[in-house]
Amino acid sequence: MTDNKKDKQTNTMTDEELNLLSIKLVSRMMKIQTMTEWYEHVSSSDIAEQVMDKQLNMTEEEDAIGNVARYMTLMNLFEDKEEYEKCAICKLKLDNVNKILNK
Repeated sequence: MTDNKKDKQTNTMTDEELNLLSIKLVSRMMKIQTMTEWYEHVSSSDIAEQVMDKQLNMTEEEDAIGNVARYMTLMNLFEDKEEYEKCAICKLKLDNVNKILNK
Protein backbone atom coordinates (compact mmCIF):
# COMPACT_ATOMS: atom_id res chain seq x y z
CA MET A 1 0.00 0.00 0.00
CA THR A 2 1.37 3.39 -1.03
CA ASP A 3 0.95 6.58 0.88
CA ASN A 4 -0.29 9.47 -1.35
CA LYS A 5 0.49 12.17 1.19
CA LYS A 6 3.12 14.61 0.08
CA ASP A 7 5.61 15.91 2.52
CA LYS A 8 5.06 19.58 3.17
CA GLN A 9 8.07 21.50 2.12
CA THR A 10 8.77 24.72 3.95
CA ASN A 11 10.86 27.31 2.23
CA THR A 12 12.40 29.71 4.67
CA MET A 13 14.70 32.55 3.92
CA THR A 14 17.78 33.31 5.90
CA ASP A 15 18.21 36.78 7.32
CA GLU A 16 20.84 37.46 4.69
CA GLU A 17 18.48 36.47 1.85
CA LEU A 18 15.68 38.53 3.36
CA ASN A 19 17.97 41.56 3.64
CA LEU A 20 19.05 41.14 0.02
CA LEU A 21 15.43 40.95 -1.12
CA SER A 22 14.56 44.05 0.94
CA ILE A 23 17.43 45.99 -0.61
CA LYS A 24 16.31 45.01 -4.11
CA LEU A 25 12.71 46.03 -3.39
CA VAL A 26 13.67 49.40 -1.96
CA SER A 27 16.09 49.99 -4.83
CA ARG A 28 13.38 49.33 -7.42
CA MET A 29 10.86 51.47 -5.57
CA MET A 30 13.36 54.36 -5.46
CA LYS A 31 14.06 53.96 -9.18
CA ILE A 32 10.33 54.08 -9.93
CA GLN A 33 9.90 57.17 -7.73
CA THR A 34 12.85 58.89 -9.40
CA MET A 35 11.50 58.08 -12.85
CA THR A 36 8.07 59.41 -11.86
CA GLU A 37 9.55 62.67 -10.59
CA TRP A 38 11.65 63.02 -13.75
CA TYR A 39 8.61 62.40 -15.96
CA GLU A 40 6.51 64.93 -14.05
CA HIS A 41 9.30 67.50 -14.32
CA VAL A 42 9.93 66.92 -18.01
CA SER A 43 6.27 66.72 -19.00
CA SER A 44 5.56 70.11 -17.45
CA SER A 45 8.33 71.93 -19.35
CA ASP A 46 7.60 74.41 -22.13
CA ILE A 47 9.28 72.21 -24.72
CA ALA A 48 7.17 69.22 -23.70
CA GLU A 49 4.04 71.34 -24.02
CA GLN A 50 5.05 72.37 -27.54
CA VAL A 51 5.80 68.76 -28.53
CA MET A 52 2.50 67.52 -27.12
CA ASP A 53 0.60 70.31 -28.89
CA LYS A 54 2.31 69.41 -32.15
CA GLN A 55 1.42 65.72 -31.69
CA LEU A 56 -2.25 66.65 -31.32
CA ASN A 57 -2.06 67.84 -34.93
CA MET A 58 -5.14 70.02 -34.46
CA THR A 59 -6.76 71.91 -37.26
CA GLU A 60 -7.16 75.67 -36.98
CA GLU A 61 -10.85 75.14 -36.20
CA GLU A 62 -10.14 72.65 -33.41
CA ASP A 63 -7.59 74.99 -31.87
CA ALA A 64 -10.07 77.88 -32.10
CA ILE A 65 -12.79 75.84 -30.38
CA GLY A 66 -10.37 75.05 -27.55
CA ASN A 67 -9.59 78.74 -27.22
CA VAL A 68 -13.30 79.60 -27.10
CA ALA A 69 -13.76 77.22 -24.20
CA ARG A 70 -10.70 78.63 -22.45
CA TYR A 71 -11.64 82.29 -22.78
CA MET A 72 -15.29 81.71 -21.88
CA THR A 73 -14.21 79.88 -18.73
CA LEU A 74 -11.77 82.64 -17.84
CA MET A 75 -14.36 85.32 -18.55
CA ASN A 76 -16.83 83.62 -16.17
CA LEU A 77 -14.13 83.31 -13.52
CA PHE A 78 -13.16 86.98 -13.81
CA GLU A 79 -16.80 88.05 -13.84
CA ASP A 80 -17.39 86.22 -10.55
CA LYS A 81 -14.38 88.03 -9.10
CA GLU A 82 -15.67 91.33 -10.52
CA GLU A 83 -12.45 91.80 -12.52
CA TYR A 84 -14.13 93.44 -15.47
CA GLU A 85 -10.96 94.64 -17.22
CA LYS A 86 -9.87 91.02 -17.54
CA CYS A 87 -13.35 90.15 -18.79
CA ALA A 88 -12.96 92.76 -21.51
CA ILE A 89 -9.64 91.24 -22.59
CA CYS A 90 -11.24 87.79 -22.75
CA LYS A 91 -14.08 89.26 -24.81
CA LEU A 92 -11.57 90.70 -27.29
CA LYS A 93 -9.82 87.34 -27.49
CA LEU A 94 -13.17 85.63 -28.09
CA ASP A 95 -14.00 88.07 -30.87
CA ASN A 96 -10.70 87.25 -32.59
CA VAL A 97 -11.31 83.51 -32.24
CA ASN A 98 -14.84 83.88 -33.61
CA LYS A 99 -13.40 85.57 -36.70
CA ILE A 100 -11.36 82.41 -37.31
CA LEU A 101 -14.41 80.19 -36.81
CA ASN A 102 -16.56 82.27 -39.15
CA LYS A 103 -14.16 81.89 -42.09
